[in-house]
Amino acid sequence: MFKAAIITFLMAMVPVVELRGAIPYGVIAGLSVPAAFIISVIGNLVPIPFAVVFTRKIFEWLRTINKFFDNLVKKFEAKADKNKDVVLRYEFWGLVLLVAIPLPGTGAWTGALVAAMMDMRLKRAMPAITLGVIIAGIVVTTITYGAGALF
Repeated sequence: MFKAAIITFLMAMVPVVELRGAIPYGVIAGLSVPAAFIISVIGNLVPIPFAVVFTRKIFEWLRTINKFFDNLVKKFEAKADKNKDVVLRYEFWGLVLLVAIPLPGTGAWTGALVAAMMDMRLKRAMPAITLGVIIAGIVVTTITYGAGALF
């Protein structure tokens, strides 16, 4: 059971997989639905403060390495720019919405990227991303296991 919890936690930290993959994995691996939910939410949130604070500095450094990394940074910036309008329009709730919708191209990592590209302070971005992750976890759990599984 401990191994399943650790793997679930680590899966939730991975961009793209995040809690959308971690919650179902955790339950399949033997965790209860509430345990998989809680472990996944926490795992999904652990790297986010670092992503918000250091993304710009890392991007600047990557651009200096070579053309491949420069193009990769441009791709990430374009992704952030694509999602920026919703956040600009609705500020806090726009970031919550961007993170909460459990679809490809959304989630905590995308929210952190957008917040970093907009120079949003961590103390403003983190509550919105946290609320969005909790909502996304509830949505994923409800769609996968039904509303009764959370209680």
